[in-house]
Amino acid sequence: MRLHRILIPSALLLLLASCQTLTPEERRAADERTCMGYGFRTKTDAMARCLLDIELDRRAQSRSMMERSDSMFWRPPIVVERRVIVHRR
Repeated sequence: MRLHRILIPSALLLLLASCQTLTPEERRAADERTCMGYGFRTKTDAMARCLLDIELDRRAQSRSMMERSDSMFWRPPIVVERRVIVHRR
């Protein structure tokens, strides 16, 4: 009984935490941390290029996912048929 008191609220918190999305400001800060981790300094052309490359990669990945999901939904269904062969004696 005591385990349920701990397990259910923690599962609920985990579920709610997984639904969180990044705001544009948080995404920008994360991208800046990534580029700074690569060794780029702030307010330089190289840093701007790094941020641009990250954004372009993100957009390309989004387009790729949309294209894959569109082809999955608009393609005709695949029918799998298993033939049964009966040999008469």
